[in-house]
Amino acid sequence: MTTYGLLVFEEAEELDFVGPWEVFNVSARLRDGADTAVLVAERPGPVRCNKGLRVLPDHTLDDHPPLDVLHVPGGRGAREVQLHNPVVIDWIGRTAERAAWVHGVCTGTFLLHAAGPARGRRVATHWSQEDTLEARGDVTVVRDVRYIVDGNLVTSQGVSAGIDSALWLVGRLHGRDHARAVRRYIQYDPAPPYLADEPL
Repeated sequence: MTTYGLLVFEEAEELDFVGPWEVFNVSARLRDGADTAVLVAERPGPVRCNKGLRVLPDHTLDDHPPLDVLHVPGGRGAREVQLHNPVVIDWIGRTAERAAWVHGVCTGTFLLHAAGPARGRRVATHWSQEDTLEARGDVTVVRDVRYIVDGNLVTSQGVSAGIDSALWLVGRLHGRDHARAVRRYIQYDPAPPYLADEPL
C-alpha cells in the first residue's frame, strides 16, 4: 500500500497538486484501492488556492497517517508565505525524512530547499524562478527539463509538469505498464494548440 500526502496551503497553485492528485488517485483505483491519497494542511477548514479554488484537507500536520510519498506544490503561497512559516518548513523536513519519496512541483522546490530535502541536490522549478532558487545556494537547478530525479527526490517545473513527474513516480512504485494504464485512463497525451502557425 502506498499513501500519498499532498500538502495544501493558502495560494498554492491548483494544478501543482490537483494534477498529481488525479494521477495518484487513478493509480489507486487501478490497484483496486490498495493506495490512498490525502490532502494535508496546517489547520482544518477550507484552503483557498492561488486562482480561488477552495479545497478541504483530510488531515492537519498533526493527525495524518504515515506518508510514503510527500508532495509539495508551489505557487505564490509557497514562495512568498509558507517559505517564512517555520511550522510548515519544520513539518516538511521531518516528514521528508520518514517518507520513501519526496515530490515537489514548481516553486514547491523552494520549500523543499528551505526544509532541507533539496539541499545539495539537482532540482527543477518553474522557469521564471530558476535564477532565484539557484541564488539561494547549495542546490543545482536543472533547466529545460520537465522533471528530474535525484535519489528519492523528484522535482518538476511548473504547473502541468507535475503530471509528468507524478506519472514517473507511480511507474517507479508500481511498474511502467501501470503508469501507462494511468496515463491512458486520464487520456494524458498532450497535443497543445498553437505550437505551429496553423492548427492541425
